Amino acid sequence: MSAIVLIAVLSYLLGSIPFGYLLVRIFRGEDVRQSGSGNIGATNVSRKSPVLGALTLLLDALKGTTAVALSYVVADHMVAGPSALELLSLAALFAVVGHVFPVWLKFRGGKGVATGLGAFVLIAPKAVLIAVVIFIAVAATSRYVSLGSIVAVAALPFLAWLIRQFYLSDTGLALISVACLLILFEHRENMLRLLSGTENQIGAKRT
Repeated sequence: MSAIVLIAVLSYLLGSIPFGYLLVRIFRGEDVRQSGSGNIGATNVSRKSPVLGALTLLLDALKGTTAVALSYVVADHMVAGPSALELLSLAALFAVVGHVFPVWLKFRGGKGVATGLGAFVLIAPKAVLIAVVIFIAVAATSRYVSLGSIVAVAALPFLAWLIRQFYLSDTGLALISVACLLILFEHRENMLRLLSGTENQIGAKRT
């Protein structure tokens, strides 16, 4: 098995671990997909339990970080082939794909923000830090978590290109961009609700 295939498969399987679903099932005996937005991510889990939501956020981020870290080990043992940063970017992409389309839950997962954050932070930490600041600023001023996520994710590829951390190649940047586009696509319903003024704000009762 080539390093590319190995990294893609391992990263997908790590990304597809449905921590939000598992935590709610174990500690609340419920299926988180049957409530709220039907999503398995931290935001929907937090509606069941803020503690479980925070834990879901952490674990979803860690699986992205772990996927990229393992790909670095594989890349370090390669004699020739794609650059290490390209393989790291590939791992980040497939970790996000795994979270969004988990094989264990009939390919119905989360939106990939936390997993992407955990994966990208090892590739372009400065860009991620700026994106997090953007998220906090937008979410705090607008009171829309989804808007903060959308703006931050959309800005990340541009920030990574602008900073050019670790001489990230065009291929690596393209892979990160695809991952961000997937995350944005998963927020399409949020975008429609934002445009129609029906998106739920922080602190507002869910309608």
